[in-house]
Order: sequence, then structure tokens, then C-alpha cells
Amino acid sequence: MEKFKKLDSKNPIFTKNKNRETENKLQQNMKTKYEKIPTFVFDESYEASLKIAEEIATKIKECQQKNRPCVLGLPIGSTPKQVYKELISMHKQEGLSFKNVITFNLDEYYPMKKDSLLSAYHYMHENLFQYVDIPPENIHIPDAELPIDKIYQHCQNYENLIKETGGIDILLLGIGRTGHIGFNEPGSQVNSRSRIIVVDTKTKQDAAPEFGGLEKVPMKAITIGIETIMKAKKVMLIAFGESKSHIIKKTVERP
Repeated sequence: MEKFKKLDSKNPIFTKNKNRETENKLQQNMKTKYEKIPTFVFDESYEASLKIAEEIATKIKECQQKNRPCVLGLPIGSTPKQVYKELISMHKQEGLSFKNVITFNLDEYYPMKKDSLLSAYHYMHENLFQYVDIPPENIHIPDAELPIDKIYQHCQNYENLIKETGGIDILLLGIGRTGHIGFNEPGSQVNSRSRIIVVDTKTKQDAAPEFGGLEKVPMKAITIGIETIMKAKKVMLIAFGESKSHIIKKTVERP
């Protein structure tokens, strides 16, 4: 994770430890004294998800008061699902509007049809977009239906769109067992931007059950880059469960 060490005080990591009891601030500081970036530990994943959703909601409202869009960078997968559920609840029960929200998804397997049950397009509509009042034109997801010779320009356009909106206000990240964020594996250049990459073998193995076999996992993916991530005004890296504990330890404790 050396290439990712530029995460700083604006970029917290949320993790889960089921065995920790509620502690006061001093005890929490003692438990996270080795971390090189702000780290928040929660007894249950839903507690972390609610905290993240509340922070996103606060930013949305703040941007509404300033009459400007709120730009979010969003991932897919099991980790952010509860965050999206909390946001939907806030929309339905508290009237949180998404009309000023612009979203950019972080990645998509290539090639991938939008109507595939495994696509980022399907996931985002199934888990968030269809339940809130975000304008369809404000939703941006890498287009993995384009021919390969159109992908380079598509990635350039994606970067330009992010820049034109004023940059990402809050970007959510999951992290893979290999340490990849988006589809940026450890060793990715810090100045990398949106591009097409070859998916790491371990990452493909992790995705194999969902795709119905290793041979069915796409070999490539479109991803935003490390530079794109680091330009976000705030990054929140989320990890839950023991399977992620090893890579989180390396991520937050290495110099």
C-alpha cells in the first residue's frame, strides 16, 4: 500500500471489530495510536454505515444551502450497501433531496452490458438511484459497452466531467484483499487517472463466485486513478470483517 500513503487527515478509514465494547475517547486513541491516518473503529458495520451516511447527508444539505451541486464518488459491492440503505431512509423519512447530487462511479468491469445483473449500472440503480430523486443526467458510470478503441477518449471525458463539476466532494472507497482501491492495485502510479486495466488474479478469484466461475470474470476493467481519488476533497475508505483486517492493518499502520 506504499503508493497510497498520501491519504491524510481529511481521509478517514472506517473499520469494524465485533468484540470491542463501547469505549471513551482516551481508550479509542490508545487503540489507534499506531495508525498513520485517522481511523474510526465501530462495534457493528451498521454503526459505521450510519455515520458515513450522516456525513454525506450533511454535505448534500451544505451544498444545497450554497446553491451548488454535491459531487459524490461511489463504489459498488457489499461494503457500501448499508450506507445506501441509510441514505434512502433519510430521503424517504427526512426529506433528504438528491436533486443537487452528481455521482461518479469508481469503476466497471470491461466489457459489461448495462442490463447485466453484475454491472455497476444495475447495482447502483438497484441499491440507490431508483429510490431517490437524483436526476438521471447527474449519474455517471463508466461505459463498458463501448468498443475498446473508444475507451481512452471515454476515460479522458470522464476526468473532464469530474473537473467541470468542481471536483468530488466525498469519495467512498472499499478495499480489496490485495489492497486495491477502485481497480488500482498496489504499485499503481500516484499520478494515474481514469483508464482501462488488467484485473489482478486474486481480485478475479474473489469475484469468481459472483460471476459463476473464474473463467467468466472479465479480464479488464475501467477505473478512476489514484490521482483522481486523491483530488477528492474527502475520501472515506471503508472495510468490514476479519477478512479485511490484515490489509487494513498494513494500510493504516505502515509509514
